[in-house]
Amino acid sequence: MFEGINFVNKELFWLLLLLPIAIVWYIFKYKKQTAELKISSIKGFKTTNSWLPKVRHLLFVLRLLALVLLITAIARPQSVDVSTKTKTTRGIDIVMAIDVSASMLAKDLSPNRLEALKKVAAEFIKGRPNDRIGLVEYAGESYTRTPITSDKAVILRSLHDIKYNTIIEGGTAIGTGLATAVNRLKDSKAKSKVIILLTDGVNNSGFIDPKIASELAVEYGIKVYTIGIGTNGTALSPIAIDQRTGEFQYGRVQVEIDEALLKEIADVTGGKYFRATDNKKLEEIYGEINKLEKTDIDEFKYYNYQEKFRPLALLAGLLLLIEFLLRTTIFRSFV
Repeated sequence: MFEGINFVNKELFWLLLLLPIAIVWYIFKYKKQTAELKISSIKGFKTTNSWLPKVRHLLFVLRLLALVLLITAIARPQSVDVSTKTKTTRGIDIVMAIDVSASMLAKDLSPNRLEALKKVAAEFIKGRPNDRIGLVEYAGESYTRTPITSDKAVILRSLHDIKYNTIIEGGTAIGTGLATAVNRLKDSKAKSKVIILLTDGVNNSGFIDPKIASELAVEYGIKVYTIGIGTNGTALSPIAIDQRTGEFQYGRVQVEIDEALLKEIADVTGGKYFRATDNKKLEEIYGEINKLEKTDIDEFKYYNYQEKFRPLALLAGLLLLIEFLLRTTIFRSFV
């Protein structure tokens, strides 16, 4: 009956302890007011079987019910409708610069580095509903795959379609990839601008020095998180293409990541360097970046209170009126 109802003055329910006192008082008063006449026989007296004396206690019951309703009413029952509105007060623009060179097909992560990255990056994107995200691909050269946008469906579809191809020149141009990402963010009005740069090799291509690209990021207030992906030691990596089938041939290759460069880029721009040696570590890295770059959200709650005491008070008044009318009419001769 009172589901979803709060009582403002709960302490007033202690008044219900008056009910047993009232019942005891009524019984005592009733016995005291009831006259007794002892006779040896009622022969010669005319008797009636009126139902009125039998239900005269109804008046007291009505008064008790009215008292219960009044106590409940002054306890002030009310329902609360809570509506919530969120407002993003600090937006973050993020560009993910992804190495798509042939070495990203190495199988030290399952099923390979590129597919493992795409899976983890997709979950990262889904967890940033209030931010704008863009994608940059790079190998020997780089290009913007998707400009920064708040449409997560577009970003996820574009991420899913990323694959190794021979259109982009081979090699690993870390500086060029970083510069392209900076170019996508330099005109952003967001209060926080972030680049997540991932690579599995060393800078061996491109015409922009990674250090110059880092300085550009600093100039535009962009923070860069760098990730080196690849196991320690050797990894099963593409070493040649079978001319008959056009498929890669794999062999054990020493994993070489320019960690010193990646650490320098992160330190200069105020970011952080991570090393992902397996799928689990890669997930943990993106989880940590997700915690480090939190979007500030204000939550506003609106309370709509609806008072519920009026029907109880009216019903109590009605019961008292019924009791008064019965007492002064039908039961007048018995109470």
